[in-house]
Amino acid sequence: MGKRRWIGFIALRYLSRSKKRRRSSASVSSMFTIIGIATGVFALIIVIGIMNGFQMGFIESILEISSFHLRIEKPLEESTEPWLSNPHIRSAITFSEFQALIRGTRKNQQVALVRGLPADAAGRDPAMIQALHLQAGSFAVDKTDSIILGTELARILGVRIGDPVSLASISGDLFGETRPELDTFVVTGIFRSNYYEFDSSWAFINMDRAIALQEGKGTVQLGVKLHDRWMDQQVQKELAKTNPDWSNRITTWREYNRSFFGALRTEKLTMFLLVGLIFVVVALNMYQSQRKSVLERREEIGLLRAMGASVPSIKTIFAINGFVVGFSGATLGMLPALWFANNIQMFFIMLEGLVNGFIGTANVIVTFISGNAIQFDQRITFFSPQVFYLKDIPCRLVPSEVLIIYLFGLLSATLASLWAAGPVSKLYPAEVLRYDQ
Repeated sequence: MGKRRWIGFIALRYLSRSKKRRRSSASVSSMFTIIGIATGVFALIIVIGIMNGFQMGFIESILEISSFHLRIEKPLEESTEPWLSNPHIRSAITFSEFQALIRGTRKNQQVALVRGLPADAAGRDPAMIQALHLQAGSFAVDKTDSIILGTELARILGVRIGDPVSLASISGDLFGETRPELDTFVVTGIFRSNYYEFDSSWAFINMDRAIALQEGKGTVQLGVKLHDRWMDQQVQKELAKTNPDWSNRITTWREYNRSFFGALRTEKLTMFLLVGLIFVVVALNMYQSQRKSVLERREEIGLLRAMGASVPSIKTIFAINGFVVGFSGATLGMLPALWFANNIQMFFIMLEGLVNGFIGTANVIVTFISGNAIQFDQRITFFSPQVFYLKDIPCRLVPSEVLIIYLFGLLSATLASLWAAGPVSKLYPAEVLRYDQ
């Protein structure tokens, strides 16, 4: 072990500034490489964190409100007690859905998906009520004339708590005898799930009233939620084994949302690869800087070879240089990224202030040069609520993804340095020392 200490010593000497190479091009390139890796790690962690925040918010809203973890078609008279006996099941609730036209105080009508729930829905599935985020009123469907609307749907209809709405359902065969059933409901609650589709086109009413509006021709389903949603396939097999007749009636959340979740996965992977191109550019820069370092230190490498240093040992010196550069850049990028990810609102406030300050300074300069005042009253706001349907910018970090990003930054510089040290094997001590005399 002691015989290899000289490798670390020389590697640290190459990283430190010497009198002869106080401003060598290789050291300057290494500084830019550190800055590039730090920028890449910082940007990738922030981008992936924000993307995770949006995607996980969508996924949680869909699973808690819409698709559940398991959907099971069941007869109306069938009891739900056998389904709750499975230890993996957290909650189960019956529901019935149908499309309808809703009209409020305004003359325009809006198509909505109406879901009928039992009177004790809030007690059976409290997680769904929590995900809906009630803004006004209460989630009470114990009365047959109660209806709960999304915020955007209530805004479109022009209704508030206590206002009446008319609901027209279409029951029967489309090509047979079809007649609209018009009923009046009173708005008792308004929710905002932060998922625009739910808030603009969803409504909840009493289960018995929903069945009556469909004239008994609607389907009744059981929405099952698990303690761990990744156990859905196992629970599906267990329930199907208990009663083989249920096997074709069970749909998991993976099957129900396959296209949407697949699109989210593809979007995230594409963004990961696009932002990850920064590390490719940084690795090429590191490769060029290390090649310059090898050429600048030809005589030193030749002297080390003459003293008995092996080619792998000399390559290790440059690999250590790349490792230190990669470690420094990845750490300098990761630490502020983790802090800003936990304070993402402050990050965007600072970014907006920087951009608006730059634009304001540019306007002052242009006005001074041209002599004409430029009006710029509107401030730039990222993720403005006037444009995007959100209140706050979500950001969630997955530890495994942060580790992968960190390793990308670390290994890109290390492997590039090891690759750049390849010409060391072609340097022969006698030739180098002969021509450098």
